[in-house]
Amino acid sequence: MGEEPLLDIRGLSVEYLVGDTRLRAVDKVSFSINKGETVGLAGESGCGKSTLAFALAKLHKPPALIVEGEVLYEGKDVLSFDDEELRRFRWKETSVVFQSAMNCLNPVISIKDQMTDVIRAHHPEMKSAEVLDRARELLQIVGIHPDRLNQYPHQFSGGMRQRAVLAIALALKPRLIIMDEPTTALDVVVEREIMDQLAELKEQFGFSVLLISHDLSLMGEITDRIAVMYAGKLVEIAPTEDVLFKPQHPYTQGLVNSFPHLFGEKKELTGIPGNPLSLYSPPKGCYFAERCGQRMSLCESVDPKLVTIHPGHKTKCHLFAQGAS
Repeated sequence: MGEEPLLDIRGLSVEYLVGDTRLRAVDKVSFSINKGETVGLAGESGCGKSTLAFALAKLHKPPALIVEGEVLYEGKDVLSFDDEELRRFRWKETSVVFQSAMNCLNPVISIKDQMTDVIRAHHPEMKSAEVLDRARELLQIVGIHPDRLNQYPHQFSGGMRQRAVLAIALALKPRLIIMDEPTTALDVVVEREIMDQLAELKEQFGFSVLLISHDLSLMGEITDRIAVMYAGKLVEIAPTEDVLFKPQHPYTQGLVNSFPHLFGEKKELTGIPGNPLSLYSPPKGCYFAERCGQRMSLCESVDPKLVTIHPGHKTKCHLFAQGAS
């Protein structure tokens, strides 16, 4: 695409200070999100997905430190924003739906007050009646009757609370929504409803989405591209169909084979052998080498580079280093 991406992440690294040790939870990650695009960020628990999400909106506090890289939003580096610029950027340009979002609602404050607080904070010039009308409109957009605006979170089901959080995220018409495991703790029927609604809203309002999950099957229905992380590193990024049906990195192949196929013959699921990498003692070479059935001697001593194996498809593996660009 010749158009400038909405969000361009370049060499982003985040470390946690644990005593005298610095643990690198996100290691030189680079990818972009285009306008109107949905990008999935996949990987097992602890691979750095949520850490990356917090870094994109500069939400980290010590002991987490963003140590290098850029997060360019329409060409401007978010990491260099002052407090006022960050305040404008958050919610108005980019909103975040946090993990276990339905539990983020304050149980002793009504849904109305939680929604109107966000609108008033960024639009103090709006009259009370206008703010209330906007809150009612938002509930209606996510499929909740406006009459329920004065109720409290405990009066909503899990799916309704998730929809209410999505309504708050949409309050200021952001251009990018970061969703971190948005359907955690929901049953598969409600999960599907939430994903279908997200797709409809994206079509209606044209915002971009970064969908973070360990569930590749969930991503398959809504994303345009999927980026896969392992132990803080980006190991593969490609169009969704390529990741699901033609994965190239051995770790991505393991992830795909860990989920049952909806069609065709029943096959025994094969997990990924070994244990996740300890960031206290990272290896010199490829982080996935110890768990990889295709490893070579080179893998144990040299960390592979992220290379393009064909247009739009990149992977971080020595198997593709020769002849790749």
